[in-house]
Amino acid sequence: MKGNVIVGQSGGPTAATNSSLAGVYRTAKDRGAGKVYGMLHGIQGLMKERYIDLSEHITTELDAELLKRTPAAYLGSCRYKLPEIHQDMDLYDRIFEILHKLDIEAFVYIGGNDSMDTIKKLSDYAIVKGHDCRFIGCPKTIDNDLALTDHTPGYGSAAKYIGTSVKEIIRDSFCLEYDKGLVTIVEIMGRNAGWLTGAAALAGGEDCAGPDLIYLPELDFDLDKFLDKIRELLAKKPSVVVAVSEGIRNPDGTYVCEAGTAVEYVDAFGHKQLTGTAAYLCNVVSGQVGCKTRAIELSTLQRSASHSASRIDILEAYQVGGAAVKAADEGDSGKMVVLERLSDDPYQCGTEVKDVHKIANDEKLVPREWVNADGTYVTDEFVSYVRPLIQGDVSPIMVDGIPRHLYKPSVLF
Repeated sequence: MKGNVIVGQSGGPTAATNSSLAGVYRTAKDRGAGKVYGMLHGIQGLMKERYIDLSEHITTELDAELLKRTPAAYLGSCRYKLPEIHQDMDLYDRIFEILHKLDIEAFVYIGGNDSMDTIKKLSDYAIVKGHDCRFIGCPKTIDNDLALTDHTPGYGSAAKYIGTSVKEIIRDSFCLEYDKGLVTIVEIMGRNAGWLTGAAALAGGEDCAGPDLIYLPELDFDLDKFLDKIRELLAKKPSVVVAVSEGIRNPDGTYVCEAGTAVEYVDAFGHKQLTGTAAYLCNVVSGQVGCKTRAIELSTLQRSASHSASRIDILEAYQVGGAAVKAADEGDSGKMVVLERLSDDPYQCGTEVKDVHKIANDEKLVPREWVNADGTYVTDEFVSYVRPLIQGDVSPIMVDGIPRHLYKPSVLF
């Protein structure tokens, strides 16, 4: 590489996001990049000329290893939607002035659907204006809903945490007996795609039956049928555990959680904040079935639990970061790195690049055939798809009994 590289992180963080950042940094340096800059809080920070020289912060091999094991987004993230090019040409001119000043040859953006929208728009503008900077998307999202890629870095670790946590919740739920039984409802992230909630099935095995019911947002949720299922299960066993996506909807399209709490916050991409699905359903079950209930919302623990990260996930996150730099160095632009599964047994996965225009603003949903007929559980095909992604452990670097992270407050503030 003759010029410099700039990398940013956008959208919700994961346990593997910083591993991709480490892959970008190491590969860019190995390929001869003069400097590797990091945008602070993504494209939103870049527009304010907030960036750092990563070589001043990743100074040793230990730093690089700590970065791979550090959850969240070392550079900070954002949820900022670039306007359409024709709506604000001055804004795009300003971004490219900054890139020109920094002698940027490759722009790598680590993120999900909305981040790929940013790559699409910037690469389109570069073509229109004849700029030679190359723009590559590096996939990242626990939601696993990016099109054209077998799966996304971040998902495997989140799935591992969910499967582990649900199994532990199931074990705990049988400790005490209640006269009319206990219903535990676990709320799992997933607005439109149920990949995370389906991972609750990983709790099943020789020593655990797994959750009793799993509800994904791809299918309409019928409250009356749900209550019938709960009554039927409680007639057979003292404890019932249910996994639900935060985004499950009623047949009329409204979110189930909207019946319990007012959803007021909406982000730059028009996404409502979803919360309270489990709490609402527990209130309904308690009132209509008359049993004890417990609502558990895993919330940000799903994406920040690096202590239970998947080794496969961390390795692949690093791999796609390096592949993004390689693609840019070899002349690609307007592309996203994708993971292509080559084999299940033994598990093997490689990387390719695909046109970001076929990925941005699209969502990959759980196939209908991977959900059972009545929409209350995932199939063996779903579990077989996910299981290879959660294999292996990444041991934290422990100091005083607590994981050590790479974190410098001065970077972000």
